[in-house]
Amino acid sequence: MYLGVAESDLISEPILTFVNGYMSTPSFSPAAGRRVPVQERSERRVAALLGHAAELIATVGYEGATMTEIAERAGASIGALYQYFPNKEAIVRALRNQYGEEMESRWALIEHDMDRLDAAGLSERIVNLMVAFAEERPAFFPMLSAPVSIQADSPVRRRIRERFARMFHRKNPALSREDSLRIANVTLQTIKGLNVLLSEAGPRDRAAIEVEYKTLVVAYLRQRLESQPA
Repeated sequence: MYLGVAESDLISEPILTFVNGYMSTPSFSPAAGRRVPVQERSERRVAALLGHAAELIATVGYEGATMTEIAERAGASIGALYQYFPNKEAIVRALRNQYGEEMESRWALIEHDMDRLDAAGLSERIVNLMVAFAEERPAFFPMLSAPVSIQADSPVRRRIRERFARMFHRKNPALSREDSLRIANVTLQTIKGLNVLLSEAGPRDRAAIEVEYKTLVVAYLRQRLESQPA
């Protein structure tokens, strides 16, 4: 979902590395042929470009956003935008990486509290986290409509899936690794469905949808985590 971020030749590795917060690359990549932000000013510039892109996508959706309007919102020339990102897909990949890293840190907080949570409590925390994140990052839902190639599997998504599997195994040690990963995959896809429903719902319907989803996830995880695997 929302969580399927992938590295691609659409964006150079040094830029992607910066977006993920690891500034250890050289100032120029001959293979990529594009300027790489290594100085503080350039770092702020890239962050600003991504911020304006997220605001636009949240307003008009993925399909409606254009490179020209992103540049205009950022007060930059279109040429300056292309120096950092060759196309809109590259911007979305960068945003999804950024969001994935942020979300992963929040899942870590839930894992820390695992011993105090039963299946119902775990399910509620999972749903609450997703809803809160989407409210803080309004571009998150619209980016789900991005092309499938942008949503491919990634290290971030795999780490989140592994974290889910570890949590589920802690709740039910009888689960094999294969069982735990399968349950993690189903749970993540279920959460993706929540994202889609909430993105289409009006303010009055969101609370009711959250309740229904908590009921669904609680029932599923309770059956899987409080019983022996088949």
